[in-house]
Amino acid sequence: MKWYQLDQSQLIEQLATSESGLPPAVRQKRLEQGKNVLTGEKETSKLQKFFSHFHDLLIYVLLASAVLKGISGDFIDMSIILFVVVINSLIGYLQEAKATDSLKSLGDMMSASAVILSEGEKQVVPAETLVAGDVVYLNPGDIVPADLRLFTAYNLVVEEAILTGESTPVEKHSSPIAAMVDLGDQTNLVFSGTLVTSGSGKGFVVETGDATEIGKISQHLKNIEDTETPLIKKMKILNKQIFYLLIGLIVVLTIFSLLFRDFTGDELLSSMIALAVAAVPEGLPAVLSIILSVGVGRMAQKKTIIKKMPAVETLGSMGIICSDKTGTLTKNEMHVVATVTAEGVETVSQKNDETYQQELLEAETNPLLRKLIEVALYCNDTKITYKNGQREIIGNPTEGALLDWANHLALIEDEHDISKIPFDSAYKYMATLVEVDHRRFIYLKGAPDVLLQMVSNQLHEDGLKPFVKDYWQEKIQQQAQKGQRVLAAAFKKVSSNQEVLSHEDLQRDMTLVGLYGIIDPPKPEAIQAVATSQQAGIQVKMITGDHKDTAMAIAQEIGLKRAHQAVEGKDIEQMSDEELAQIVLQNDVYARTTPEHKLRLVHAIQKNGYIVGMTGDGVNDAPALKQADIGIAMGIKGTQVTKDAADMVLADDNFATITAAVKEGRRVYDNLKKTIYFSLPTAFAQGLLVVVSILLDRPLPLSSVQILWLNMVTTITLSFALGFEPLGNDRMSDPPRDPNQNILNGYAVFRIVYVSILLAVLGFVVNDFLANRGATEAVMQTTLIMTIVFGQVFYMINCREIKDFSINSQILHNKVLWISLLVLLILQTLLIYAPFMHTILGTATISLSQIGLSLLAGILLFLVVEGEKALTRNR
Repeated sequence: MKWYQLDQSQLIEQLATSESGLPPAVRQKRLEQGKNVLTGEKETSKLQKFFSHFHDLLIYVLLASAVLKGISGDFIDMSIILFVVVINSLIGYLQEAKATDSLKSLGDMMSASAVILSEGEKQVVPAETLVAGDVVYLNPGDIVPADLRLFTAYNLVVEEAILTGESTPVEKHSSPIAAMVDLGDQTNLVFSGTLVTSGSGKGFVVETGDATEIGKISQHLKNIEDTETPLIKKMKILNKQIFYLLIGLIVVLTIFSLLFRDFTGDELLSSMIALAVAAVPEGLPAVLSIILSVGVGRMAQKKTIIKKMPAVETLGSMGIICSDKTGTLTKNEMHVVATVTAEGVETVSQKNDETYQQELLEAETNPLLRKLIEVALYCNDTKITYKNGQREIIGNPTEGALLDWANHLALIEDEHDISKIPFDSAYKYMATLVEVDHRRFIYLKGAPDVLLQMVSNQLHEDGLKPFVKDYWQEKIQQQAQKGQRVLAAAFKKVSSNQEVLSHEDLQRDMTLVGLYGIIDPPKPEAIQAVATSQQAGIQVKMITGDHKDTAMAIAQEIGLKRAHQAVEGKDIEQMSDEELAQIVLQNDVYARTTPEHKLRLVHAIQKNGYIVGMTGDGVNDAPALKQADIGIAMGIKGTQVTKDAADMVLADDNFATITAAVKEGRRVYDNLKKTIYFSLPTAFAQGLLVVVSILLDRPLPLSSVQILWLNMVTTITLSFALGFEPLGNDRMSDPPRDPNQNILNGYAVFRIVYVSILLAVLGFVVNDFLANRGATEAVMQTTLIMTIVFGQVFYMINCREIKDFSINSQILHNKVLWISLLVLLILQTLLIYAPFMHTILGTATISLSQIGLSLLAGILLFLVVEGEKALTRNR
C-alpha cells in the first residue's frame, strides 16, 4: 500500500478509523490479529553449537576408531583419540562462541510506550499494543512506535539515518505525495524506531510489527542464512578427498589382508585403526584455529574486532568492498565546505595551523566573510557540547556546521539577542534581531529559493550593489551539483530603537551576503584507503540512501573510478535479479537505496563470483552486512543491530582500517596455505608406513598413540611457527585470490606426494638399519619418531617460502619459530628420557648416534626439497 499517496479521507476509509481514534473494543479485536512486535528466531543452544564442531567426515573416522579401540579393550588408546577429538571441537567452539543477536537488538530499538487518542481521550499504552488505525501523538525525544501516516505536523523533524543513511534529519509534513517516491522521500510518513528531534505531530498507525520498515529488515535478517567462508568450503572439499581416499585404502587393504595375509581379527582391526589415525591430519583443524586466532589477535591491535574467525581469511580474498557513505566514508558530521559571495566561491579547506591563520586574517579584513560569520553565529538556535570527549550537537546538524565553522574563526564581539523568528518549514527561514557593538542588525538565513525573493541588494567589498539574480542562481546550481546543501545569508541594519522582529521587516531592504555550501565531507583517511584498495585490485562501491548528486560528489572526492554515473533505488526496483547482476559491476555509485536494494546488490555481486565485503553503521545496512561474505560494522557510531549482524567491527570507525585488515587476511591465508603444505605430507607419510607394512607383511612401525603424538603434539608445535610468518613484500599489489581456486593446486599435490614418499622411505631406511643391528622394538619406534620429527622440523623451514629459498633474513624476526623449536626440543627430550612417557607412548631411551641418524635424514629431506624448489623456479 502506497500510504504516502492517500489523503486524509482516504486514510480514514482505508483504515476504518477517525481523527478521534479507535474505540477500545475495536482496538482489542485488531490486537488479536497480532502484536506490534518483531518476531524472533529459534536460538541454537550452546550444546548444539559445541556438537556442531563434531560434524566433519574426518572427525567421524576418529570417533569410529575410538569406538573400535574400546570394543577391542584398548581403553588407553580410545581415551587419547577421544581427547584429541574433544580438544579440536573445543578450540573451534570457544573461538566462535559469540552468537549474533541482531534480531534481539532490533527489538530493543522499538519504543516501549506510545501516547494515543482513543474515542477522543489521550492514553499512554504499551507500544506493542498499537494496531492499524490508532492515532499516535509525537513529541521531541519520542522514538516512533510504529509506521505512521501523518495527518498533522508542526515543524516536525525526524532523525531517520538508521533507515535511510541520510546524515541530516528530515522535515515532515502531512500532505499527500502524488508521485512514486523512494523510502527517504516519503516525507509524510514516520517509521518505527526513528527519533523525533523537534516539533510535534499526529498520525495514523498504518503498519505494525514485521510489516513496518524496521520489521522488514528483521525479516531479511532472519531469512539470510550464514554463508560459508572460502576457507571452510575448501577445507570441507579437502576433508572429503582425504576421507574417500582413506576409506578406499581401508577397503582395498582389508580385502588384500583377508586374501593374502594371515591376520587375526585384532591384528587387522589394529592395522586399519592405525592407518585411519595416521592418514587423518588430526592436528590440522586445531592448527588452522590457532593461526586464525593469531590473526584475530593481531587485528584487534589494529582496531579491528573479528567476531567469526574464518572472516580473517575471507578478507584476503575479498574482491569488492560495498560501503555505506554516511559515517563510513564520510565523517557523519555536516561541515561548511564552501562559501559563495558576490566576489566568487571560496573553498573551506581542512583545518590546520596555516589555514587557520589565513582565514583569521581574512575574517578581520574581508567584510563579506565577516558578515557570513555573523549570520552563522547570531542567526542560530543550535549548541555544540562535548561529553566524554565526543562532540555532540544539540539542535540541527546543519546549523551545527555553521556554528562550528564560525567558531573556528574566533569572532568576538559584544552582542545580545533582542528578538527572533524561529525556523519553520512553512516559510523556510530563520531571522534574528541582534545588537552587535551597540548597533542593531537583522540577520536572516534559509532556503536560497526563498531568500532570493526577499532581497534587493547584494554585498560587495566596496559596499552595496543591486541584486543580480542570475548570478546567484548559477552559483546555487553549481554548489548543489557538488552534492552540497546550500543555505543563503542576508542582513540589514535597523534603528537602535527597534525591539520586535516581524515577517514584514524581512520583506524590504534586505541585502544578500552570500551562500554556505554544506556537506558531510569524506574522511581524509578514507580517500587514501580507497586508493590502496584499488591498487590491491579491490573494487570499492558506494551504496547509500542519500541523494544521487551528493553520492556522486563524495564518490568523486574519494576517487571512485565510475563516480560520474549513479544508479538509483528506483532503477533497481525495475530490474530483475539477472538484470541487476549484469549491470552491477559496471557502476560504482548507488543512491537512494533501501535495505532491500542493498541486499539485492550484494547478492548480485556474489552471483558474479566475487567475495564481497559490506561496510555500514545503520540499521538499514544490517541485512546486506549479514548477506555479504564479510560484514564490516562501525564500532563507534554503528548501531548494535549492525554490529551483531557483522563479521567484524572497526573499533575506530576508520575505513582505512579495512585495508590493514585485508593485508592481515592475505598474510593469514598465505600462512594457512604453508601450514597445509607442511601438515599433509607428515600425515600421509605415516599412512604410507602403515600401508607398505601391510603390503609387505611387516610389523606396524608405530602404534596408534605414537602416531597421535606426531600428528597432534609435534605438528601443532611446528605449524604454530608458520602462523607468525610475515606477509611477502609485494603481496598487497597482487589482485585478490580467485575464490574458486583450489587450496591445493597441481604443484601442491606434487609436493605433498613426493615429500610423503621421501619421508616414508627415510623412515623405513632408518628402521631397517636399526633392525639389522638388533635394536629393540621400542628403540626402533623411538628413533623412527625422531626421524619423522626431524623431517618435520626441516620441512617446516622449507615451507616458510613455497617456491623461494626458505632461509632468509626474515627467519630471524620470527621469534615464535625459535620458541616453537625450543618447546619441541623439550617435548622430544621428555619422550626419549622420561620414564612416564615411555609408559604412555611405549618409547625408550636412544643413543646420540641414533639421534644423529634421525637428524641426518631430516637434513637430507631439507636439501632435496630446496633442490626441487630451485629447479621449479628455473623452469
